[in-house]
Amino acid sequence: METKSNLFLMEEPVSRLMGKYAVPCIISLLVGALYNIVDQIFIANASYLGSYGNAANTVVFPLTVIALAIAVMVGDGCCAFVSLSLGKSKPQDAGRSMGNSIILTVIFSFVLCAVYLLWDSQIIAMFGGTVNEETFRHSREYFFWITLGIPFYMFGQAMNPVIRADGSPKFAMASTLAGAAVNVVLDPVFIFVFQWGMMGAAVATVIGQIVTAILAVWYLLHTKTVNVNREDFKLEGKIIRRTLALGICSFLSQISLVAAMAAINNMIRRYGALDSVFGQAQYAQIPMAVVGIVMKFFQIVISIVVGMAAGCIPIVGYNMGAGAVKRVKELFTRLLIAETAVGILALVIVEFFPAWLIGIFGAANESVYYTEFAIQAFRIYLCMVVFACVNKAAFIFLQAMGKAAASTMLSMVREIVFGVGLALLLPHFYGLDGVLYSMPVSDILTFAISIMVIVFTYGQLGRSCPVDVPDVH
Repeated sequence: METKSNLFLMEEPVSRLMGKYAVPCIISLLVGALYNIVDQIFIANASYLGSYGNAANTVVFPLTVIALAIAVMVGDGCCAFVSLSLGKSKPQDAGRSMGNSIILTVIFSFVLCAVYLLWDSQIIAMFGGTVNEETFRHSREYFFWITLGIPFYMFGQAMNPVIRADGSPKFAMASTLAGAAVNVVLDPVFIFVFQWGMMGAAVATVIGQIVTAILAVWYLLHTKTVNVNREDFKLEGKIIRRTLALGICSFLSQISLVAAMAAINNMIRRYGALDSVFGQAQYAQIPMAVVGIVMKFFQIVISIVVGMAAGCIPIVGYNMGAGAVKRVKELFTRLLIAETAVGILALVIVEFFPAWLIGIFGAANESVYYTEFAIQAFRIYLCMVVFACVNKAAFIFLQAMGKAAASTMLSMVREIVFGVGLALLLPHFYGLDGVLYSMPVSDILTFAISIMVIVFTYGQLGRSCPVDVPDVH
């Protein structure tokens, strides 16, 4: 009975299914990204925080992404597992994956929270928070309160794709929207009215995350497709390994941002000190604040891109499990076209309207050096954003097809070898500009690999060769 309710994944037109699943997923990811971005906008426009608060937000941002990376590894892995299992008419495996994923998320979240609380100063220093004393102070304050909300944040983010896999993408979207709405309302109150500064921004975020987590718990008590029994919460090695293997690409796509930001922040701190302008104490935090803002815009773009691809995971998984590879090929084509269109739109914005973008983040309160460097950063760092969008789509689509090993390997090459390696290498030759060039060069090199992956995937789907989805028995 459980599988019959998802038969529409094989029957409805692909375009309609993409809209039904991808749009809510995009909105969910965008809203999740906006938590930190909204904080930064209000922080940037508070004159008593300014670029120091912006830089502190940049320092802490990758640390929240670590939590997100672990959460989506469990959640997206479970989503793919559940969809593949339902497509193969194995609802028991779907329930076991969901139960195990809930327990894993709780365990991972409390472990990470403890690590953050015990070694906060050392962790902040690793991500460039010691650029000057004021930035370090703001970073510690913001990080402490954000850390207290880690268990709620991770639970809400991990359960979001699980809820989508159960056939309720609209509820997944609504739960994230509710938390974000609370954050948007409370941020200006706590920052401008109560004058709570970085603490206010963090507390507003945590309260919103609690709302999302509570709604996720409610849904899990009222699932509509997958039945989760008490015995499903017993951790099983085979279930855990398969779930995490399917989610590792999502983990790498997020954790790579952490590794890159750690490298970038430290290169900025090192080579900024050698710059004639940013080597001065009163301007030292500007490059870090600016690159953080550019990364936030990129996160918005990638949220749309990943949302499109991840939203298709239940559709791809179900059809691959059922052997309907022609529908999968059609979906892949439509996805690549849509991802390219998003990349082109983003490119137009960063190349022609960078001053408008930086104005949103409090440029009016800063020096001319802030605006000049920001415009340069947007135009250089994201000049190959179209390639970045296609790369993400190809990698996540492989994950949805059950090709976890291939997806993981390709993500490792892009995010770790190119992303981190070039961020560390190029500044030695080009100084601060080298940090900015690391992103487009990484995307160009990765795109060359992605073309081969796309051609191979089309060839395999054209031969109507269903992917082998290993059983967990």
